Amino acid sequence: MKFTSFKRSTAVLALGLTVALGATGCNRGEEGASGDKVTLAVSTLNNPFFVDLRDGATEAAEAAGLTLEVVDAQNDSATQTNQLATAATSGVQGVIINPVDSDSAAAAVSPLLENNIPVIAVDRAVNDAEIASLVSSDNVAGGKQAADELAKAMGEKGKVIVLQGVAGTSASRDRGAGFEEGIKAYPDIEVVAKQTANFDRAQALDVATNLLQANSDVTGIFAENDEMALGAIQALGDRAGTDVKVVGFDGTEDALAAIQAGTMTATIAQQPSELGKRSVELMAQLLAGETVESNVPVPVTTVTEENVEEFIK
Repeated sequence: MKFTSFKRSTAVLALGLTVALGATGCNRGEEGASGDKVTLAVSTLNNPFFVDLRDGATEAAEAAGLTLEVVDAQNDSATQTNQLATAATSGVQGVIINPVDSDSAAAAVSPLLENNIPVIAVDRAVNDAEIASLVSSDNVAGGKQAADELAKAMGEKGKVIVLQGVAGTSASRDRGAGFEEGIKAYPDIEVVAKQTANFDRAQALDVATNLLQANSDVTGIFAENDEMALGAIQALGDRAGTDVKVVGFDGTEDALAAIQAGTMTATIAQQPSELGKRSVELMAQLLAGETVESNVPVPVTTVTEENVEEFIK
């Protein structure tokens, strides 16, 4: 079914109401969205987290009767911009974006908004753009939870290294801010180094190896995602989980296995499948001419050896 001018106008009106009034919740509108084409622009499918997000979105699209096209930017902002430019002229009725870079994504979604194509962001915000909604985990709260768990494992004293995600992403910024705020409650813990590894395991192996050589007395590592935490664990070798406690973020299958093995202390589990599912459900509502909430938080949970079994699929 084509996205009619009336529907586009309705969606734009809904967007305006969302921004102006803070938006209100409403029921799901699958009937009006059936058959519409939606593009899901993912930052990278090399990360298992985003594979789960895609799978959740795909399942929800099938349930709503949407045709979902998934494009992978391979963590390249220029590639994602080109993908969205193509989407703007390809007849899609809506776009869900997981930005490579929250700042540069504003320019990337501009052609879509100019063509009255509704845009929803998932996992990461689009800065300085009036998109319809953001579906994301509470990353600030998760960062604080990570600080508490790492501090507890370290006996509330010692030195910490922080592995940061992709610069400019809201996920990295918010998790980092939450961790920084949370760790202030422990005056005997010092953050001695911060460096980006771009949410990538291989890069984290190299970065952690170098930082550990320069800071051999650290006893804690916080990584802003599980892939980097797993890279750090590789760099630590036998020290992981014993001399040095590691806390990650995401709750991926590999991270849960590391917690079971005792090499990772904790992870802050997101629900990537739920993020994908909710973003598609919201898009279905928009395409049906309904209003949606401007921010849709999805809960996060601290996973340790005490509750890890509950998260194993």
